[in-house]
Amino acid sequence: MRLNSVVNLHSMKALTFGLTLVRHGETQYNKDGLLQGQAIDSPLSDAGLQQAEAAGRYLKDVKFTNVFVSDMLRARQTAETIMKHNSSCSGLQMACDSLLKEKSFGTAEGGRMQDLKEMAKAAGQPFYSFTPPNGETQEQVKERVKEFLEKMLQQIGAEHWRDRGEDEISETSPVEGKADDGVRGVPVHALVVTHGAYMCVAVRFFVEELHCSLPQGCDKAQMFSLSPNTGLCRFILTMRKEDDGFKLSGIRCVFVHRGDHVKQ
Repeated sequence: MRLNSVVNLHSMKALTFGLTLVRHGETQYNKDGLLQGQAIDSPLSDAGLQQAEAAGRYLKDVKFTNVFVSDMLRARQTAETIMKHNSSCSGLQMACDSLLKEKSFGTAEGGRMQDLKEMAKAAGQPFYSFTPPNGETQEQVKERVKEFLEKMLQQIGAEHWRDRGEDEISETSPVEGKADDGVRGVPVHALVVTHGAYMCVAVRFFVEELHCSLPQGCDKAQMFSLSPNTGLCRFILTMRKEDDGFKLSGIRCVFVHRGDHVKQ
């Protein structure tokens, strides 16, 4: 698959675009410390709806050109709320994709997160890599991440290359603690609303296999931690065109797990 390595290219036509990952708002299962995974398609709680509203207000002036969303209810509700506040989303269609589903936790779904941690300990395995019976392995989730990223690259390239292809951008706007950090002046920007465990796998894949650069002052422990409900992670990606499609040529992280919008 073309995503296995990132090629550094210079003086070539390229398309630079922003990617903002958002975890869905809180559900009652989140509040109670219970696993939802894929089998439990719960709605947002009252607090989760408020978090989604806060995320929508925070992102209201950030321009998006594409919206991709997990087909699970909690993610769709979050995305709909964010889009409602954002004028650039008024003409966009939300693309629901099962590749963005939460990780399946198999027989552990509906049970306590603490029980899963104890199952991993009893099996002598790290919690991150432990797979409960009938659940997805980290490798299986990573394959979904890779498939979605490849699919997104081809779609964005097909939609935006003709008008937006330009000399490769090495620097973008500075990080100033603002909602549009990293994407000011970037013409293409995808919003992706998904899930906590899925985001953990995606970020780890970006860093470990695509060699994504980390934000200043951020270490891998922070990068690989669980994002809070409606937490935001932003990346800048660069692609180039090949005869058979579009290929990723660079990726860097602007920020991870930003949740200031939901703090009181």
